[in-house]
Amino acid sequence: MVQVHGHSPILPRTVSHSQKGTVDARGWYEWSVTNIAPIYLPPLLHPVHHFSARTIDFSTQVALMAIINRTPDSFYDAGKTFGLQAAVDAALKAVDDGADWVDIGGVPFAPGPALSVEEEAGRIVPVIKAVRTNSDVVISADTFEPYVAERAIEAGADVINDTTGLRNPDLARVVAEAGVHLVITHSLAVPRTVYPRPTYGDVVTEVAEFLQAKVREATSLGVAPEKIIVDPGHDLNKNTLHSLELTRRFPEIAALGFPTLAAVSNKDFIGETLGQPKMERTAGSLAAAVMCILGGARIVRMHDVGASRSAVSLTEAALGWRAPAYLEHNMGEINRPAR
Repeated sequence: MVQVHGHSPILPRTVSHSQKGTVDARGWYEWSVTNIAPIYLPPLLHPVHHFSARTIDFSTQVALMAIINRTPDSFYDAGKTFGLQAAVDAALKAVDDGADWVDIGGVPFAPGPALSVEEEAGRIVPVIKAVRTNSDVVISADTFEPYVAERAIEAGADVINDTTGLRNPDLARVVAEAGVHLVITHSLAVPRTVYPRPTYGDVVTEVAEFLQAKVREATSLGVAPEKIIVDPGHDLNKNTLHSLELTRRFPEIAALGFPTLAAVSNKDFIGETLGQPKMERTAGSLAAAVMCILGGARIVRMHDVGASRSAVSLTEAALGWRAPAYLEHNMGEINRPAR
């Protein structure tokens, strides 16, 4: 269990009225965040991250990552954004809806036949070019292929999102040479292959140790520590109980000190927990995302950008990082009718 200033980030503590009276309002807020609310503020080694056109301070901001899959058999939309213009339009709409980041992929994680690197690059590079021309949003290329990563970076990608746990070390060399960001994700299977009945002694401890080892490998290959993001990989070679445990104990991943990505949107652990098909998992996805944010996640990868923007912004406001859009209620002599 990760400790926050000596106290558990999960279990609340009670406090007497006499204790409350010893601090002013701001001090009480700080004390309560540290000791009562299920909130974990991770010890980020490099809080401020510079991308090509944007800077994000992960100590006071959660980045909302939209998902654009240019695949005919994508997990969620079953090919809705496979067409080039459809993919570009979806990406730019996500930006308009409040996405800070767009993740563009051309190959699903699920098991299936290999795709040539030329075809994969052909799917994502035109989308990256079009989005970069029209927006300063952070762009990541979801790929584990060094060739595709090179083409994506040339097109304007800021980040390479590798869901294979750096299985190919050459990918880290490409990232290091270009000076872009790298997402290191926990997964165990050979890309696009079945991994039946994943078993862990302690899934959170083993995921954290895996990510630590992969961070060391990436830095040894030249990737700058301030360019590294980690992802525990909900549902990737994990069953529902594993993913729920990762969600509950997310602080133990965030404690590694790198901005941590929570990719929970519409995943099977949400569907199995709630008994819901993919198209009915938005509420569960938002609940899981907020729980991860309170556990230290600083990037959330989500399908429904509009709903997610509201959830992220409200969470940031409650944490004291964002001002409300406006203040009227109980601010004057009378309350006006709700807008």
